Amino acid sequence: MMKPIIETKRLRLREFTLEDTQFIMALLNSPGWIEFIGERNVKTKQDAVNYLQNGPMKIYENHGFGLWMVELKDGKTPVGMCGILKRDTLEFPDIGFCFLPEFSGKGYAYESAMATMTVAQETYNVDNLCAITLAHNSPSIKLLEKLGFRFVSPIQFPDDGEVLMLYQN
Repeated sequence: MMKPIIETKRLRLREFTLEDTQFIMALLNSPGWIEFIGERNVKTKQDAVNYLQNGPMKIYENHGFGLWMVELKDGKTPVGMCGILKRDTLEFPDIGFCFLPEFSGKGYAYESAMATMTVAQETYNVDNLCAITLAHNSPSIKLLEKLGFRFVSPIQFPDDGEVLMLYQN
């Protein structure tokens, strides 16, 4: 068992491992992920392994932080992911989160995001975080504002035609 990155009252955040492939397939194919984050074509166990190795695990190696598995402390049930990304296209690292639909609306995103922001600052010396979301992702926008993020501007990545909303804390 990996050492938890973060523990809160109800949650444990830890690095992803290759044992998390079933969860990754479920999360990346959930309606919220597909609508607000986008299709990642993770349909098989091997697709999930590739996603983990080339995504979260590679980010851990490069930056020391990344997207973490969020699980309930009581029973270790996986519920979502939350963490910090470092994109070349953004000035500051950004916070990201997504939860399985059956675990939405229970305060887990807020709880894990608050803890992630604390760890970003205290462990990784990241004082400024940003976040990106689609303009129609109302739940994400409400959460970002509750976390103290403020809208900065619309942005568009050079390789993508989609306009996103940039927030910063």
